Order: sequence, then structure tokens, then C-alpha cells
Amino acid sequence: MRIFEKIRSWNRRRRRFHWLRAAHLRLGRRGEHLAAVALQELGLDILCRNFRGSQGELDIVARDGTTLCFVEVKTRHRSLRSRPAEAVTESKRRHLFRTAAQYRHQLGNPPLVYRYDIVEVVFDNGKLLELIYLRNAFSEELEIRN
Repeated sequence: MRIFEKIRSWNRRRRRFHWLRAAHLRLGRRGEHLAAVALQELGLDILCRNFRGSQGELDIVARDGTTLCFVEVKTRHRSLRSRPAEAVTESKRRHLFRTAAQYRHQLGNPPLVYRYDIVEVVFDNGKLLELIYLRNAFSEELEIRN
């Protein structure tokens, strides 16, 4: 079998079993969708979702007036005792900074004001329990000082 036929065959099988995706990935995708809808209702323009760079992924890139917003979405079940935003560790923030720099570079590095936001999405038995938008949740300046 030629390589392209193998790839086509694999893609057909993969499409057939897309519903077998891991539960945590389905939960995360659902949380990102709800976060995007909520941000739009707050008046932000969604520019990009799931931007992939060499250092990681930006869940949502939005525009709030003249400010570019890099939004990290954290989705959890209520059963976990910690807040979803606590999962945005120093290491994760560094990856976000580098990926955001790649995104800005692709735009031509215009002189834009930008910030980093977090949206916490919490489910309880499959139902949305809370959605919290943390505007300007962290910044690069704080990271440089530490």
C-alpha cells in the first residue's frame, strides 16, 4: 500500500472515531467555546482561537477596543478544590509570553497595547456552574522582576 493510501485510510478511521476523544479534551473544548461566547457578549472581538506557536498555544486572541487580549481558558470540574486559574503556573505563563510574541511578530510587531486574561470555566455534573473572566490576570513585567 502506498503511503498516501495509508494516510487516507487512517484519516477515514480517525473521523469515524472522533467521539472517542478523551473526556478532558472534550471538556476543554466546551469550556473554550463558552468562554468565546461570553467574551463576545462582553464586547470583545474574537480574532483567533487555538493559535499554535512553537512554544505552545493561545486559546483565544481577542480585541478589546484598541487592546489585544491573549486569553487563557481553564476548565475544571467542581470536584477539584483549587481554582482553575491556579493552573496557570510560571512556566505556563512563560510559554504564553513566547507564543504571544510569535503572534505579534506575525502581525508585523505593530505598537499595540496588549494584556493577558484568564477565563475560568467550572462545570458541575455536566452543567455550567460558573464562568469568571479575570481581566489583566498577569503581566510580563511581574515575571521579569521575580
